[in-house]
Amino acid sequence: MARFPFSAIVGQDEMKQALLIAAVDPSVGGVMVFGDRGTGKSTAARALAGLLPPISAVEDCRYGCESDHKGTCPDPCKSGRVRKRDVPFVDLPLGATEDRVIGSLDLERALRAGEKAFEPGLLAKAHRGFLYIDEINLLEDHLVDLLLDVAASGENVVEREGLSVRHRAKFVLIGSGNPEEGELRPQLLDRFGLSVEVRTPTDIETRIEIMRLVAANERDPESFAADWAAQDQKILKQIARGKAKLAKLEPGEDVLRDAAELCLAVGADGLRGELTLMRAARALAALNGAKTVKREHLVAIAPSALRHRLRRDVLDETGSTVRITRAIDELFG
Repeated sequence: MARFPFSAIVGQDEMKQALLIAAVDPSVGGVMVFGDRGTGKSTAARALAGLLPPISAVEDCRYGCESDHKGTCPDPCKSGRVRKRDVPFVDLPLGATEDRVIGSLDLERALRAGEKAFEPGLLAKAHRGFLYIDEINLLEDHLVDLLLDVAASGENVVEREGLSVRHRAKFVLIGSGNPEEGELRPQLLDRFGLSVEVRTPTDIETRIEIMRLVAANERDPESFAADWAAQDQKILKQIARGKAKLAKLEPGEDVLRDAAELCLAVGADGLRGELTLMRAARALAALNGAKTVKREHLVAIAPSALRHRLRRDVLDETGSTVRITRAIDELFG
């Protein structure tokens, strides 16, 4: 079945920008998308994964190795033949157990052959791709903590039932949820790189355009995808150029000072705010083809990088985004 084209998603510019930044530089951290139901959260994430070019991976490797990594892959990558495969996009169901997520003892093999063998979990399947969690605020806290640890380290370590397994698990973690159904713990939310607020469009023309596009896609998905293929290719080239340019860009002293001053002004907890602002501004500059990282890149990404890191102010009832925008105006005019 043809995916919904990324370029055909109307509005939700902040969410699309955050996803593109994560595609250019996964080290920015995961993307948390909070908002109303039915606003295209999962559609956008799937569309981006489907847009990216296939990756090279060893044909029979259950861990998505790009070549025969003897000594580092839990399996010996028997065939050694490298084939193209789609970028992984793994849905983590709410009812998933820890064993399903990180992997467990292969009971069938243990009973049949009396051997202790490891059965990879969802983290292995998501390696080099995306791990998507809908309603992440309803997921058990210890699983969210575990996922964030692995996403940050790029490695999954499992020690249980006499097994000790270590494998690479580098993926972009995308969580979505509706605040009305429960908040995510602040200390966990803080560990996501970017946080995006998605709202139901209130503009009549935008709502009509969305209905028109969805109807066209349902009527003939393949023709609809073909109509948007050129626009998707432009985005794909933009991501590729951004990745190539990323290593050559470093924020200057002025941008680093702006980041620190802004984080102090809004009362961001810890230093993750500055670090995320720096990485995200650099990725946005690379994505836009800029020669240097400028204040404009910092300002454009500041709400996404900081809104989930602000201390609650009982004397200020305005939302986080308003506080950030106000601080930007006061500091930078």
